[in-house]
Amino acid sequence: MQERNISASNFEQCQKCSICETVCPVMANNPAYGGPKKSGPDGERYRLKNGIFFDDSLKYCLNCKRCEVACPSGVKIADLIQRARIDYGTHSPKLRDMMLASTDQMGPLAGAFAPIVNYSLSLKPVKGLLDATLGIDKRRTMPKYSSETFVHWFKKNAAAGQDDFKKHISYFHGCYANYNYPALGKDFVAVMNAFGYGVHLMDERCCGVAKIANGMIPAATRDAKINLEAFRKSLSKGREIVTVSTTCTMTLIEEYPELLKVDNSDVKEHISLVEQFLYKAIASGEVKPVWKKDWKAKAAYHCPCHQERLGLGIFTTELLKMIPGMELTELESNCCGIAGTYGFKKENFKVSQMIGRPLFDSIAAAAPEFVACECETCKWQIEMSTGVPVKNPVSIIADALDLEKTSELNCG
Repeated sequence: MQERNISASNFEQCQKCSICETVCPVMANNPAYGGPKKSGPDGERYRLKNGIFFDDSLKYCLNCKRCEVACPSGVKIADLIQRARIDYGTHSPKLRDMMLASTDQMGPLAGAFAPIVNYSLSLKPVKGLLDATLGIDKRRTMPKYSSETFVHWFKKNAAAGQDDFKKHISYFHGCYANYNYPALGKDFVAVMNAFGYGVHLMDERCCGVAKIANGMIPAATRDAKINLEAFRKSLSKGREIVTVSTTCTMTLIEEYPELLKVDNSDVKEHISLVEQFLYKAIASGEVKPVWKKDWKAKAAYHCPCHQERLGLGIFTTELLKMIPGMELTELESNCCGIAGTYGFKKENFKVSQMIGRPLFDSIAAAAPEFVACECETCKWQIEMSTGVPVKNPVSIIADALDLEKTSELNCG
């Protein structure tokens, strides 16, 4: 029997109530997937006896963790499934999988030729070629790359003044803000500075979620260890770590110890999603916002699956409700279906869209000006499938705040 670290998976607490199956978006749309109970705690009992019982259909799991949110016994069902894939999976990552997951390598390369790359990836012949050769579905709208990374912009335009602030945080910006949408990083800096926090970058790597999903465990483990050392250096300077991406946050806090077996117990309590961080600071009176008097918007909030798993959605909704002029609709809980790189793959595209359909319909019914959402891949899926723009709550706050007056109030 293969020795495995399953103590945190607590599969024996499963009551076989099958509630997890009622919320699984894959089981409802893909008959090839046995569902979370069968793939998780039920399958684990057999796999522990003999690895031959590993079922390759576990690859269909989105790792959305909706099963874990629903489980009345707190069984870490999704972690059981992902851990089994790591321990028993026999398929090596394809070239496509490595390209999709290696953001720290592909980002700089694509960014160096961003106008050409962005234009090429929008062409039907190129999309058809990627579909036929790599298995990246030709119907998928590809994310655009920025010619200038956020890190480069920060060093050139913002780094010099950050030591002047009385309070300081370290910013884990993630791959999306760095390579695809630096405007998010810029908005983060503007908001945090206005509230009196100096922003500092770290020697970070990709959080590793895409590498984990695509079976690149050694690379993900290496990046995790680099990130944790950067976090420890930050904490030694008295700086908390603040993030903007839900999935990055979940990976840093939960997936490192559960899936990569990398101990983060000394740092995980010091990692906060920015909405959580700001809500607590405002609610406690530590900082005070000054909102624009004439700002108005009609938005719908989509809580990403990993945000629900972390239990952080309430901080975002309460923070957004603080904004005068904000008409906010909280959408019913649904998975968007993209699950990071999952929805880019030809074999998953149809199911990915089927999973997201209830969310797309609820957005259409709400008819918002934009959708508020903390997850970048949810943004790609929603914008492609509905045509409605998606904004990170940080960017919404940056737009709604009177940054100059907020800064005068908090930094004076």
